[in-house]
Amino acid sequence: MVRKFFGTDGVRGTANQHPMTAEMALRIGAAVGRYFRNDGTNQHRVVIGKDTRLSGYMFENALTAGLTSTGMNVLLLGPVPTPAVGLLTNSMRADLGVMISASHNPAEDNGIKFFGPDGFKLSDEAELEIERLIEEGVEPVHAQNIGRAKRIDDGRFRYIERVKSSLPRALPLTGIKVVIDCANGAAYRAAPEALWELGADVIPVGTSPNGLNINKNCGSTKPQTASEAVVAHGADVGICLDGDADRVMIIDETGKVADGDQIMAVLASRWAAEGRLKGEALVATVMSNLGLERYLEGRGLRLERTAVGDRYVVEAMRKGGYNLGGEQSGHIVMTDYATTGDGLMAGLQFLAAMVGTGQKASELAHVFEAVPQMLKNVRYQVGQAPLEMDAVKLAIADAEAALTGKGRLLIRKSGTEPLIRVMAECEDSVLLEQAVDGVVDAVSAAVAG
Repeated sequence: MVRKFFGTDGVRGTANQHPMTAEMALRIGAAVGRYFRNDGTNQHRVVIGKDTRLSGYMFENALTAGLTSTGMNVLLLGPVPTPAVGLLTNSMRADLGVMISASHNPAEDNGIKFFGPDGFKLSDEAELEIERLIEEGVEPVHAQNIGRAKRIDDGRFRYIERVKSSLPRALPLTGIKVVIDCANGAAYRAAPEALWELGADVIPVGTSPNGLNINKNCGSTKPQTASEAVVAHGADVGICLDGDADRVMIIDETGKVADGDQIMAVLASRWAAEGRLKGEALVATVMSNLGLERYLEGRGLRLERTAVGDRYVVEAMRKGGYNLGGEQSGHIVMTDYATTGDGLMAGLQFLAAMVGTGQKASELAHVFEAVPQMLKNVRYQVGQAPLEMDAVKLAIADAEAALTGKGRLLIRKSGTEPLIRVMAECEDSVLLEQAVDGVVDAVSAAVAG
């Protein structure tokens, strides 16, 4: 069964356009409330967090109305990182956690992500059942059983203490100058506070949200601002988060950016040396660079690949008993500390490596040579299916044949935007460009036609 509303990370779209309307949020809230409140008692609770988007107020109220109509008691956390919702759902004994965020997307977008009572994201099966309830509708409870809602003031502080506890006490950050770019998003207060309390000299960037500037020329998808700040302030390192702080990019003291693959390589090798990398393996997606795989193999470690999406990384980690995984985009999942990607915690682990080894960020952040990789996106209209067109299938087959034995090709639909992503890796730059452009041109023609 194909999911109609859920993508790879919850429901997402442009605010005030289907499916991200207040009416749909109301229906979604009622449906998920009914799904988790199915034993007839009045002891059920849900925590709701959000990032700093203007539309967050609208969706927070609509979801609260839907949830309370089914008898769920709602605890409103306000602006907190996505990983905070996962952690607090479990620690506060909630039945459900909800994060209102479109992550790295622009301010006009928004999304709704769900966490189960264990703090982990919902399974495909759970989302399918919730979709059924959204479409069919649910009966509200009797008036005397309507849920209550109240704001919780200490959610951010609980999260900060959990983040701080992930850094060994023997590795203080005293004397380290850190640029922290919060993307004008959910971590704009939590991240600088946590770093300062751990002893770092903190230079904040992207900490003035106005509802419309989240991810705008800042954050993990636009790290140039933070890179310039690192160089200008003579900082030792930069930590670049996205709008909901579940992604991270590291910037070395020269201003050079390291992506999730490089960060995972550092953590995997260090954890393995310390005897705490479970299963002697790292879990990453099909998007991770071939250079990462070769680096791990050279150290006797394995790379377990999954479909794109941090939820699939987490599922594979839990199934295989692994404790480190993530994505090239900067989702770093460390199940010893968190239930989902946590950019700030991953940044702290990188700082721990700096302190523990005495090495500069530039010596740690680029530990393997990446195989040349090219990624291009083609936008399509909802309802179009360009990958089913014969001309596109032929172009993909030609590109795969050209790369056989020399590289690899990956074509996929984005789970969060109407985009076809065309990615290839090959050490022959000419062949790489020809393979990607051949597919991109075919998809573009199919979309235009």
